[in-house]
Amino acid sequence: MAEDITGMADAGFSARGSDRLTRPVVSGFHVLATAGTPLTTAAAIQVLNRGGNAVDAGVAAAVAAAVVEPTASYSLPTEVVGLIYEAKSRQVIALNGQGCAPGKATIEFFRSRGKQLIPVGPGPDAPLSFTLPGTIDAWAIAVEHYGRLSLAEVLQPAIDYAEHGFPMYRYMSLLLKSPEISRQFEFFPQGATYFRPHGRAPEPGERFIQKDLADVLKAMARAEEQSRGGGRAAGLRAGRDAFYTGDIARKIVRFSDQVGGLLTLEDFAHYRSALEAPVKTTYHGIDVYGHHTWSQSAALLQALNILEGFDLKSLGHNSPAYIHVITEALKLAMADRERYYGDPDFVQVPLDALLSKDYAAARRTLLDRNKAAPEMPPYGDPVAGRAVGGTMEVNGFRAVAGGGADGTTHLEVVDAEGNIFIATPSGGRLNGGCVVPGMGFTLSHRSEIFYLDPAHANALQPGKRPRTTLVCYFAFKDGKPWLAFGCPGGDNQAQADLQLFLNVVEFGMDPQAAVEAPRFSSSSFPGSFYPHAYAPGQLNVEPGIPSQAREALTLKGHRINPVPNAGIGAIVTRLDAETGLRSAGADPRRPTYAFGW
Repeated sequence: MAEDITGMADAGFSARGSDRLTRPVVSGFHVLATAGTPLTTAAAIQVLNRGGNAVDAGVAAAVAAAVVEPTASYSLPTEVVGLIYEAKSRQVIALNGQGCAPGKATIEFFRSRGKQLIPVGPGPDAPLSFTLPGTIDAWAIAVEHYGRLSLAEVLQPAIDYAEHGFPMYRYMSLLLKSPEISRQFEFFPQGATYFRPHGRAPEPGERFIQKDLADVLKAMARAEEQSRGGGRAAGLRAGRDAFYTGDIARKIVRFSDQVGGLLTLEDFAHYRSALEAPVKTTYHGIDVYGHHTWSQSAALLQALNILEGFDLKSLGHNSPAYIHVITEALKLAMADRERYYGDPDFVQVPLDALLSKDYAAARRTLLDRNKAAPEMPPYGDPVAGRAVGGTMEVNGFRAVAGGGADGTTHLEVVDAEGNIFIATPSGGRLNGGCVVPGMGFTLSHRSEIFYLDPAHANALQPGKRPRTTLVCYFAFKDGKPWLAFGCPGGDNQAQADLQLFLNVVEFGMDPQAAVEAPRFSSSSFPGSFYPHAYAPGQLNVEPGIPSQAREALTLKGHRINPVPNAGIGAIVTRLDAETGLRSAGADPRRPTYAFGW
C-alpha cells in the first residue's frame, strides 16, 4: 500500500533545483502558510485573513489538522513541539507541549505485570501507554502570550471541518483501510464507528463529519465566552480549563478506567505545557535553534557540529561518500541520544557539553570515512571532552526497521509582520489508539517511548515527559530568520531535517527541491517506539538513491534497506531579509500544501 500513498519523485537535482520537480516553489511578500493538507493550510489562511497573526493562524491549522489528519498519528489531545519567532522583540521561543506520564505509571507497576517494555497497540494493553494531553494547554498559552485572537476564533476552522464535514481525500482513505487500523478496531470497535461509518472507510470525495469532535471544540469556545468578562487571558484559560478540569477530562478519565488506562483527574488538573528558551548551535555562522532533551531535537545540532569539520559540498549531493559521512555522524549523535537525552526536569543532561565544538571535534575522530560502524557507536563523555565514554547494552528487538508511511504532521506560518510559528504535533495514532466515546478523538500513547530501566535517562517516572521524536527547527543568518524546517517520521525526523538543511545550505537548493530530494536514514540505534527495534548497520534509502550509490554504500559496510520514504510531509520555508520574499516547499510524499501571496 505504501507505494500508493507516497508518490515520490525521482532523483535529478541540480544545485538550484530541478526541472523534474513535481511542484513549484510557492512564494509571496506578505503571508505564507504550509501544512499537511490543503484544508489545513486553508485554516491558517482563513485566520490570517480575519486579523490573526502567525501564532493564531498556526494554532488554527494545528487544531484543524486534528480534524482532517487523524491518520497522521495526530489527534486533538496529544502532544506538540513548536517554535515561535516574535518579530517585535526578535525573540525565539520554544513551545513544549509534550504530555507526561500519569501519576500511577511507575516502573514497579509495569514490572509487577511482567512487562519488560511499555506495550502499545494494536492490542488490549494499548491504554497502559496513555500520556497526559499536552496540545490543548500548549495551544492556549501560545495564543495567550503571542497571539491576538480569541480561542473561539482560532478554533472556528476546525469546528467547521468537524461539524459540517470535509471531502475525504485519497491518502486518508487508503490509511483507514489499512490492516493495522483494522486490527486495532477489533480491540476497540468504537473507533470503527467514527472512522468507518456505514461499515467501511469513506471513499475520496465523500463528506466526512465528526459531530462529537465538533462538540468538544465548541464546549471549549463556550467556556471562553462565558469568562471573557475577565479579559482575553481569562477567557483563554477558561477554554483551556474546560478541557483539563471539566466534563471533558472526566469523560476521558472514565474511559481510561474502563479500558485499563492509568489517567486520573488529578493528573489532568496538574498538567502544564511550557514556553521555554530554545537550544542552539551554529553551522558555518548560521544559528540553528531547536528544543531541549525532552525531544530528540539536539541530535541534529550535534550532527551539524560533527559535520562542520567536513567539506560536504565537495563530496557531491547524495554521493556514496556524502551519504556515508552524514549517516556516520548521525550514528554518533544518536548514541549520545540514547545515553543522555531525557526530560531535563528529571535527569541531569550535560547539554552545553554535548553541543560544544570541542566535544564535536573529539567525536569526529571516531568517524571512519571508508567503513560503516556495524553497531551503534559508543557514546561519548562530553563533560570530560572525550570521544568515548562507554557503550550501552542494547536489548531492543532486532529487526528491519524504519521507513513508515504514516505518522505525525508539520506546519509553518509566516505573517505580514514577520512573526513565524512552526509546529510538529502528533501522538494519537489510530493503529495504537482508542477512540474515546462521545469525544471522537484518540489519546496519546507516548509512554511507549519510556524504558523500564531506572538507570536509563529516558526511564519512566510519574509526571515525566517521554523523550519525544518530535522536532522542528529555525535557522538564522546574521541574526535574522532565514529557514524554518520540519519533517514527520518518528526517528527519521531529525535525520530528514538534517538533510533538508544541508540541501539548502551546502547545495543551494530552493525549498521545493530541498524537500523533493531523495532521502535516507539510519536504524543503527534503538528505535524510540515499542518494541525499540534495533537494526545494526541498517541504512534505509528511498527509490531516488541510484543503484550504483547503494552498491558503493554496501561495500562500505552499510546494510541497505529500500523504503518508500525516509521522512514524510517535509516543509521548508525560506525568508530573504533583503527582498522580503518568503518561499516554501511542500513535500509530495504526502498531500502537503503551501499557499502565500
